[in-house]
Amino acid sequence: MSAKGKFITLEGIDGSGKSTIAKLLASNPDFSDFVFTREPTETWIGEAVNRAIHSDTDSIAELLLFTADHAEHISKLLKPSLDEGKNVISDRYSGSRYAYQGMTLADKFEDPMQWIQDIHSGWSLDPDLTILFDIDPAIAVERCGNRGEKTKFEKISFLEGVRENYLRLANENPAKFSVINANRPVDEIESDVVELILSII
Repeated sequence: MSAKGKFITLEGIDGSGKSTIAKLLASNPDFSDFVFTREPTETWIGEAVNRAIHSDTDSIAELLLFTADHAEHISKLLKPSLDEGKNVISDRYSGSRYAYQGMTLADKFEDPMQWIQDIHSGWSLDPDLTILFDIDPAIAVERCGNRGEKTKFEKISFLEGVRENYLRLANENPAKFSVINANRPVDEIESDVVELILSII
């Protein structure tokens, strides 16, 4: 029986560069046998999530769509791949939900991030490593504006709160999080990420 694969997730606010790095990793020969994926997924549930992101959907309804997409992702791709011994890299995962929906639900719960984590308890898969791309929200928003994409999440004040939530997650789980400075050139960031991933596989 083959050993279980390693599960690595890439997290960070919009404009942090993690999706760019994910694409670079996917074209890197060192990771040719890895499974690359993302959340929201490209399934019909993931499409519903994307529609919610770009609309005025109720914040709890939006969270539940994200969570449904997450459950399908685990069941149909992540768990089977990892059980087969394949290493998996996901561009966004549950950390995004905790950090982002932790902000959108801030007016509904005393500790929304903990409430969301409790919903995932007992069935979600924990990554072996989460690489957090930490960046100044002002720089991130400028990057998002330059690429012509705007969502309701791309306001500096909102992203500052998301960043704080991400850093809280990293502080609570130091053994599973690596925080990297994403204000730097892409090649420097890529080099650090490759080293981190190779160190655990």
